[in-house]
Amino acid sequence: MFQRIIDSISASTGTTMRLTSLAAGAALALFITTCFLCAAAFISVLEKYGPVQACLAGAGVFFLLTLAAAGSYWAYKREVRARARVAAERAAKSAASSMLADPMLLATGLQIVRAIGVKRLLPILAIGGVALGIMASRAGATDEASVEPAE
Repeated sequence: MFQRIIDSISASTGTTMRLTSLAAGAALALFITTCFLCAAAFISVLEKYGPVQACLAGAGVFFLLTLAAAGSYWAYKREVRARARVAAERAAKSAASSMLADPMLLATGLQIVRAIGVKRLLPILAIGGVALGIMASRAGATDEASVEPAE
């Protein structure tokens, strides 16, 4: 049982490392390409209009890129806040209707704890918590694998 979990973790770690190194290589190549394009544009404007205009043109292009990045970041933050608000509303609704909110269930649970005893119940709860954590992490891994990677 543990061997499958370990194999799954090592396979996902290897895949993640390969994808990360590929993304880093692509980002480095894109950065170098952008540097050469900026240098070519600067030299072209420098030969045609002069050094001051070339610097101002480069600054203007990067200012527009900065504004575009800030706008997309602001829109992304708004979307994240909206998603968090919807998730909080759903969580509040589900918590209100969950079985744990039932007073009879809580009373039954307290009676079971009193009958068995806290000292005997703690190891059982610990093993159950570990099992629940493993099941939740494996369920989260399958959900994350189906989501498309961010660009």
